[in-house]
Amino acid sequence: MRRRTRRARRATRTAAALAVLLGGAGVTHFTRPRHYDRSVPEALPPRTTTLASGLAELGIAAGLLVPATRRGAGWAAVALFLAVFPANVKMAADLLDSPRSTRTMRLVSVLRLPLQAPLVVWSLRVARHAARR
Repeated sequence: MRRRTRRARRATRTAAALAVLLGGAGVTHFTRPRHYDRSVPEALPPRTTTLASGLAELGIAAGLLVPATRRGAGWAAVALFLAVFPANVKMAADLLDSPRSTRTMRLVSVLRLPLQAPLVVWSLRVARHAARR
């Protein structure tokens, strides 16, 4: 019983940490939308896509905090991280091509791409370790 309780607390902390990350990112979609608008693929409307993805991040963050919705929110986070990867690739490509971007901006944008994989794995763990309801 004690081991199960410890595991449950760890799973709750892990889900809460992911919720903070997603919630923070979601808020910045509304406070600094132009930053995100530039990374939206050309086939999509930039501001609408930025606001929709920010709303999705906030909704998933809220779902991760509620035990009854944590499993579904974890899977939604997986889908979100996979869905936004093309925008991250576009942002990196744009910064690499831009004469106005700094070396640091270029480096960060490229190094950020492989970080998407641990975010997907983290979300998968949250989804799999959430209590079944």
